[in-house]
Amino acid sequence: QLQPVESGGDSVQAGGSLRLSCTAPKYTYTTNCMAWFRQAPGKEREAVASIVTRGLDTFYADSVKGRFTISQDVAKEAVYLQMNRLRTEDTAMYYCAAGGVVCSVLEEKYYSYWGQGTQVTVSS
Repeated sequence: QLQPVESGGDSVQAGGSLRLSCTAPKYTYTTNCMAWFRQAPGKEREAVASIVTRGLDTFYADSVKGRFTISQDVAKEAVYLQMNRLRTEDTAMYYCAAGGVVCSVLEEKYYSYWGQGTQVTVSS
């Protein structure tokens, strides 16, 4: 099944850190990019960050710049999202997306494969 598998979601206090992990579906890691998106209750899904697979370029939404870092392990075909200085407004379901064809534009339409999500809850 061509679906990314996420893990690492948890409940933390504001100011804390979490690291999300995502394993790419088989044969999809060679596509241009992978990304993280999130959706808070009652809101539309929004982009968080993307990374060029097997490359160095990364892209971030303004709301997470300087706090979140996307990275990858090429050998494991996995991407990670290190989230520091978490805020209550970061509370959301976080989704990993794979098979991206445009990395620099953080939009859902450029990604073909989606995970089921991992919940991040930040309390004050």
